[in-house]
Amino acid sequence: MGLDEAADHVEAAGGPVVAGEVPLRAYLANLRASGLRELRLALPAPGDPLGLSGPPSFNAAAVDAGQAAIAVLDDRNLGLVPAPDRRGSSYVGVRLGVHESGPVRHDLPSLAEAERELSDAMRAATDALSSAEGPAQGRPELGRHGGELAPGYPGRAHRVSTLATRLAAVLRLADERGLTAAQAARRGTALRELDRAVRRALVAAHHAIFEPLRSP
Repeated sequence: MGLDEAADHVEAAGGPVVAGEVPLRAYLANLRASGLRELRLALPAPGDPLGLSGPPSFNAAAVDAGQAAIAVLDDRNLGLVPAPDRRGSSYVGVRLGVHESGPVRHDLPSLAEAERELSDAMRAATDALSSAEGPAQGRPELGRHGGELAPGYPGRAHRVSTLATRLAAVLRLADERGLTAAQAARRGTALRELDRAVRRALVAAHHAIFEPLRSP
């Protein structure tokens, strides 16, 4: 996927995007002229700065947003943190805050490692949820949209990204109605582990394009 296609895909999902005051397409073209080599994904959470390597101001903004992208240039890295951009009563888009970023982290999970962790967390969460079911109306259903990767990614990356995105929908909808304190605690622990595995799987899937080619 080229940068123009990437801009179209992002704006189709979230509306118009600007970095500072520059439209996304023009900003990506400027990055390419400045030696853009990679775009990396970060999905941090409090206590788990997944994909981040500082500085603290960028980490804090990315953790607050729950997501960021890192543009790897020839001579520096830039962190891009999305925030809602609302102007007047009808304009809804995304504004990217631009930060200096530290080096790319290489201690992130490989796609194979993330897939194993996701499978283990799914089994643990299934056990916890099946033994601590609340009212039927509170049970979440799997989402079936989002998580698409560009053509050229390995098949395993597509599978892991799609599954992780569907599980992320489960996590957003999960609640604790009708549970005892012990059931809620067990369920909460399982869902936190699943959330960690989902975020690691999504990052690994998006970074799979940088891994040496292996069979699925």
